[in-house]
Amino acid sequence: MPSGPRVLLVEDDTGIGAGLVRALESQGYRLTWCQTGAAALQHPLGTVDLVLLDLGLPDLNGLEVCRQLRRDAPSLPVLMITARGSETDVVVGLDAGADDYLVKPFRLSELLARLRAHTRRLDAPAHRADQLEVGDLRVDVDARQVLLAGRPVELRPKEFDLLVALMRAAGRVVTRQRLMEQVWDGQGFGSTKTVDVHVAALRQRLGEAGPDSSRITTLRGVGYRFELPSGPAPDDAR
Repeated sequence: MPSGPRVLLVEDDTGIGAGLVRALESQGYRLTWCQTGAAALQHPLGTVDLVLLDLGLPDLNGLEVCRQLRRDAPSLPVLMITARGSETDVVVGLDAGADDYLVKPFRLSELLARLRAHTRRLDAPAHRADQLEVGDLRVDVDARQVLLAGRPVELRPKEFDLLVALMRAAGRVVTRQRLMEQVWDGQGFGSTKTVDVHVAALRQRLGEAGPDSSRITTLRGVGYRFELPSGPAPDDAR
């Protein structure tokens, strides 16, 4: 019996669904297959490690299913699969709460690579104490918890990974391409628009959507820098 990560597959096409179940179970994944959006939303999300969501569902708009999944389980990775692959469609999917986007037809090897990237954190050793702190923002990497001025902040999986990548390089510029490699394991969409959308969402969740936003600085045409708090330079930077 498969004993790997638990995947909720939401796909109405019986041919595609059955093929994905066979292929992923052969790789050790544990599959639950729902053929409607309503069935997916009724499934207990605490028993799922990742959602593989088709947008073309017969009962509900896949984007709305994604939004409801995100509201009910903010940290649950959602990978959209769809036949619509324009950059606009990608951005709309990400804005709805998806962490990744796979366009049909796709190779099984590509799907497996995406799944490995999103479930790798499940196998991370739990005994390491990895803490990041910049100003009033504190991140427990192993527990995947964020505190801003002592208050918890709920982030989507890729928003969290993006924040960690930026904080590890606090005070230094990180290019968009480098963020794609670190956060998406090089399995991006061929456009760094993915990074921009997630940075915008991250800023908003940190309460910095206004014109005075200064925690994450955009360097046009290059990338982003997580700013160190103003004040005396730390000892190792003098």
